[in-house]
Amino acid sequence: MVNIRVVARVLGILLTAEGILMLITAAIAYAMGDYSAGSLFLSAIISITTGVFIYNPAKTEEELFGFREGYIILTGTWIIFSLFGTLPFLLSGTVTSFTDAFFESVSGFTTTGATILTGLDSVPPGILLWRSLTQWMGGLGIIFLSMYILPVFKDSPLQLSTTEFSGQPADKIHPRWMDTAIRLISIYIILTLAETLFLVAGNMSLFEAVCVSLSTLSTGGFSPRDNSLTLLATPYNKIIVTLFMFVAGTNMTIFYFLLKGEFKRIREHSEFVFYLKLITAAILITGGLLFMQDKFSFSESILDSAFHVISVTTTTGFYTNDFNQWGNFVIIIFFVLMFTGGTAGSASGGIKIARVMILAHNLRKELTRLIHPDAFLPVRLNHKIIPQGIVYNVMVFAVIYILVVSLCSLIISLMGYDIITSIGTAAAMLGNIGPGIGELGPMHNYASVAPAGKWFLSFVMILGRLELLAIMVLFARSFYRK
Repeated sequence: MVNIRVVARVLGILLTAEGILMLITAAIAYAMGDYSAGSLFLSAIISITTGVFIYNPAKTEEELFGFREGYIILTGTWIIFSLFGTLPFLLSGTVTSFTDAFFESVSGFTTTGATILTGLDSVPPGILLWRSLTQWMGGLGIIFLSMYILPVFKDSPLQLSTTEFSGQPADKIHPRWMDTAIRLISIYIILTLAETLFLVAGNMSLFEAVCVSLSTLSTGGFSPRDNSLTLLATPYNKIIVTLFMFVAGTNMTIFYFLLKGEFKRIREHSEFVFYLKLITAAILITGGLLFMQDKFSFSESILDSAFHVISVTTTTGFYTNDFNQWGNFVIIIFFVLMFTGGTAGSASGGIKIARVMILAHNLRKELTRLIHPDAFLPVRLNHKIIPQGIVYNVMVFAVIYILVVSLCSLIISLMGYDIITSIGTAAAMLGNIGPGIGELGPMHNYASVAPAGKWFLSFVMILGRLELLAIMVLFARSFYRK
């Protein structure tokens, strides 16, 4: 049976934390003379009061916390955060429809970055800051919850297919997981501050720099201006954001190794090496194609290619140009990158590089096994043998992922969109990217989607953020049996 006391305790703590961040946002808005401060303050009081109310201490928490509770907490966190995250939008009058407010909130906390808002210059600064913070909290939550909940999945057959650390065993940085979580969260915060300082040095306003940095490190993609970063895209700013998007799609343990001077471990981290090679190849191919179109200079071709390739691969979703106009071959490259995602242990969405590598290695081993049936051909990642059970889980995940994209594409097409838009939107929503391909691609937003469609896409965003099986398992009858 599920221990509701433990679930309530954790969700209560997290909801209270969300309320405290609302309170901080309200204080900043008040200091800026922003009228939305009152709405943010009221939202904070409601969230904190509710969090304290549902908090229910469990004396035997360590004994009673199991994988069932882990699944429910993982799913419940994003749903509750998104529900209470609508309050600032609604109470400030920025959004009048609960459907639109929920879509925007879900998009933030799942780090998707798809938006229904237009005319952002007229949106109160406090609301824009809260909007960016929803993504930053979502990205931080991915790191923190995976460190908090990961240990309870050790005996679960779905261990690495359902947690945020997916596709490979977690790197052990420190023997105590809480210390590890604190170290990784500290790195996350330091990187956010660093990007802010670099952007301010490039003459971006402090407020815009903070909002962009919160969106970048979380691989979210919300911008304080309309049309993403189009109006903020000086060459310097594009270079800084590109570098930090790459950082955001990288496993945070890499930066811990970097700080410790353990460069050998970085070189031997096969997932990071593959991630670097994949992005480099995509940039060179896309940049070359852009240069041959005579639309950009060589330097512009490489810079714009790097910006958008990394934006799509890391599922950040920032854009400065409409890549739908770059030709079909480029669109196909971006469509493939929508599926790969960043590395495991980062805030990015998609299938994740680790899973892609396991699938590719397993395919190669199976082809070899056809010639040498008795050969022992284990799949390796980061120089470690991956258990066959995990390889099987990854294969199941990949099949389900493709099936879900196909089903979502069909449903989106029933809303009246063409097949290209439908498939691109399905991949963008499930991969938590934001802008898709076609009518809902760059230079467009989701305001025109029908209310029922927004609810469906909100569900798809949560489904993608929680990696499919974490939600699907909740609908299994056996999940609730002793």
